[in-house]
Amino acid sequence: MLRSTLLAFLLLLVPAAIAQDTIAELDAYWAEVARTVQEGDFEGYAATYHPDAVLIFAGSNATLPIADGLAGWKSGFDATASGAQKASVSFRFSRRLNSATTAHEVGIFHYQADGPDGVTDAMVHFTGLLVKKDGRWLMLMEDQEQEATQAEWDALTPGN
Repeated sequence: MLRSTLLAFLLLLVPAAIAQDTIAELDAYWAEVARTVQEGDFEGYAATYHPDAVLIFAGSNATLPIADGLAGWKSGFDATASGAQKASVSFRFSRRLNSATTAHEVGIFHYQADGPDGVTDAMVHFTGLLVKKDGRWLMLMEDQEQEATQAEWDALTPGN
């Protein structure tokens, strides 16, 4: 009896340990996304997406292959890499569901840029579906939803 109770208790701990490891890996993924934006590392940023990823702009009822989205963002990365622009992005989450190889991340990203095209300060609700392939997390689907308010951003804590 004691042995089966102990085994059942240990089995309950294993998913929690896997979840903590996965959250740490996903936090590292988002930190890498932030680094690439701040440094203007276009190739590094593109590498955070699965080649077949889909980008959704819910507000405009449009979807694109990620290659098209990346092409549209490249000039901002180039401006940041050259020093003509400063850019940053940070993330806060309201829901994080995951397994060892899949993740559903819901939250807000805060993108800021100051450069030749002016100042951008955008907070956007987003949903991301990620898969882990060959030991790396990759965004498979990114749904950029409506703009978020400062109050909504403030309600989420970093690392949540």
